[in-house]
Amino acid sequence: MRPNTMNKYGAVLDDFGMETMLDKLMEDFIRPMSKVFFPEVGGSTLDAHHGFVLEYGMDRDVDLGFHVDDSEVTLNVCLGKQFSGGELFFRGVRCEKHVNTETQSEEVFDYAHLPGRAVLHRGRHRHGARATISGNRINLLLWCRSSVFRELRKYQKDFSSYCTECQREKKERQRQSVAAIKLELLKREGETAA
Repeated sequence: MRPNTMNKYGAVLDDFGMETMLDKLMEDFIRPMSKVFFPEVGGSTLDAHHGFVLEYGMDRDVDLGFHVDDSEVTLNVCLGKQFSGGELFFRGVRCEKHVNTETQSEEVFDYAHLPGRAVLHRGRHRHGARATISGNRINLLLWCRSSVFRELRKYQKDFSSYCTECQREKKERQRQSVAAIKLELLKREGETAA
């Protein structure tokens, strides 16, 4: 079984009997950190995962295009040997409605992933990996999911707690509302003075 729809080279860790170990990793380490750093996306209620290993290199997948993960929180651990390239790039957190909107300059973040280092991020954080130019880059990924958050999300209309585009729209609505109220008050003041 392929690890996901975007990669050809890798393995699903549950297929090798690692489910119990990954459960423990999620429950004892990722969930407590996610409770603090990602409460708005169900960080404290992570209850399922999909773990896999990917390999990048000249004779493998070279890069990974712009995407979001099927997770609330993702752990990405670089296990690679010597390699060059393969930098991760992040371009803002979005809800489903805004996943393809423009990136704002303050959302641009590039990260040189080094062997032995890990990145923990929201699954909805749009990202990708640049081409691995030489050597092989190997990454362990654990997509952590919250069934509670996924159920609640079905009924939610406002995602401004984590979607930066929803936040921008909400601020604009508030700005317009304040401007309309201010205009109305100025009109009334002008009518009273006349």
